[in-house]
Amino acid sequence: MNRFMTAIGRRDLLVGSVGLSSLAALPGWAQGHAHRPAPGLAPRAELSGEDITLTVGRQMMTIDGKPYHAIGINGATPAPLIRLREGQRARITVVNALDEETSIHWHGLLLPFQMDGVPGISFPGIPAGGRFTYDFPVVQAGTYWYHSHSGLQEQEGHYGPIVIDPAGADPIPSDREHVIVLSDHSPLHPHAIFRRLKLQGGYFNYQKQTLSGLMAGRDQPLAERLRWGAMRMDPSDVSDVTGSTYRYLINGHGPADNWTGLFTPGERVRLRVINASAMTNFNLRIPGLSLGVVQADGQDVRPVTVDELQIAVAETYDLIVTPTEDRAYTLVAETWDRSGMARGTLAPRAGMVAAVPALRPRPLATMTDMGMGGMGMGGMGAMRHGGEAEGACPPEHAAMGHCRPAGDDPAGDDKGQGAMTHDMRDFANAPGLPRTPVVQTVAPMPMDRTGEPPQGLADVGHRVLTYRDLQSVAANPDRRVPSRALTIHLTGNMERYMWAFDGVKLNAVTAPIPFRLGERVRVTLVNDTMMAHPIHLHGHFFELVTGHGDHAPRKHTVNVAPGGMVTFDLTADAEGDWAFHCHMLYHMHAGMMQVVSVRRDPAEGAAA
Repeated sequence: MNRFMTAIGRRDLLVGSVGLSSLAALPGWAQGHAHRPAPGLAPRAELSGEDITLTVGRQMMTIDGKPYHAIGINGATPAPLIRLREGQRARITVVNALDEETSIHWHGLLLPFQMDGVPGISFPGIPAGGRFTYDFPVVQAGTYWYHSHSGLQEQEGHYGPIVIDPAGADPIPSDREHVIVLSDHSPLHPHAIFRRLKLQGGYFNYQKQTLSGLMAGRDQPLAERLRWGAMRMDPSDVSDVTGSTYRYLINGHGPADNWTGLFTPGERVRLRVINASAMTNFNLRIPGLSLGVVQADGQDVRPVTVDELQIAVAETYDLIVTPTEDRAYTLVAETWDRSGMARGTLAPRAGMVAAVPALRPRPLATMTDMGMGGMGMGGMGAMRHGGEAEGACPPEHAAMGHCRPAGDDPAGDDKGQGAMTHDMRDFANAPGLPRTPVVQTVAPMPMDRTGEPPQGLADVGHRVLTYRDLQSVAANPDRRVPSRALTIHLTGNMERYMWAFDGVKLNAVTAPIPFRLGERVRVTLVNDTMMAHPIHLHGHFFELVTGHGDHAPRKHTVNVAPGGMVTFDLTADAEGDWAFHCHMLYHMHAGMMQVVSVRRDPAEGAAA
């Protein structure tokens, strides 16, 4: 048995992903498998035209040579690529061959809310043995995806990519393209995963700090670790579900499967990258190649060149790479907690491989991730009293009065060093938040972190994409100043695994979040938890407030860093009821979801 397969077997035996880190040291494996067929070269099922039929059913999928239960569409997991053209009409009939209700949500597509595919909000769902035809105009171009919004089916493989070609010439020229669907899959049933999380929030965290790590200097200093312990928080608890149960996939293939995308040296290759995982943010890089970011969430952005980017759950990025050498390159999608990776290859010929880098050391949460504004345990640093770091306030924030000047803090100096030694529960009675079990912590000094590299990528030594690097190619369609501001807190209780907006879980919400049709609103999301939350609004795009004026990047999903803030301007231009939720599947399932209701002004209706 070769060393690579031994490593994978040991990984499965230990229920971890340690074996992946040994790939980089196995040149013999590459030589021994030089002629092994590359699964990624098999043609991907692609559906196009105005009338498409999708049949949802249970099936088996094979990952790294092992069988797993899954949900697929037309016999495929991930589901077939749906390729549409801007300006056409799409009629997609979904046949439910499951023994339970299902649905499909067209993630990022602008369409009538009745076609959005969220049971209980926009339509009743598709019963077992039933069918439903989605019928909508295609009004945009770009990279998107589709997935179930019923139960936890998305975790089982109920997802697929969408590519919409522009009506005219594509403004992003390329010689070849590959669609890259990243995902996570587990042998555990998703309800079993959720049950374990409810029993113990850190159930899947196999990377906790240890005494040996402390003695070796790999972990936090003892005094700081004791303070974290006093707050009953674990700085290594970055991801709820980890490589201890997940297999990480590229287009349904595990690391040993080695999905392969071909190129001819010198070609401009477009990679349409979709994070269709349930709970995993991926750090994406291709050693030896720069990544030209040209599109985010299906919207064209001014090209920006980086060496690595983090793609949060439900985001999409289009990248241009130009490999000039006649050799293979490894596509590395390392999980944000470094507990595993999805891995593939770009190569000029089938069967080629390149070195696979070892997993990097896991990140540890910091005081900034606790909403303490970048301060250490002992002092104020360069922080303002208003909770904003010096220079962290974009002009758009200042114009709306969101940034207080230095010294303008009603709490005075007492909010500084004293706060650093208090249990975070001291802040649970903050004004505007209810006293509920879902408000375990409140960030005392949240920061706009859109200009920072994502968690764990600050010190990697190369260029990392930040949200502030993104600028829209076209001027934003609505350049009005927002008429009102809305702040929403992302709250949670990790010990009881409860998540919510403003401390209220979906099942306790008494009314939707109201908007008037056509109004312009500035929305600020404040993350009071130590977990990142990719927040998705259905049926709309919004403009991130990151200092780029009328060329702000337009997105439908934004990752809010732990202890951080994100502000966006929203034009409520789609009438109806729309889901608004964290796209971490188990966070949504545990309550971090509400309904946004967009309605006409009654006075305007009467006048009409």
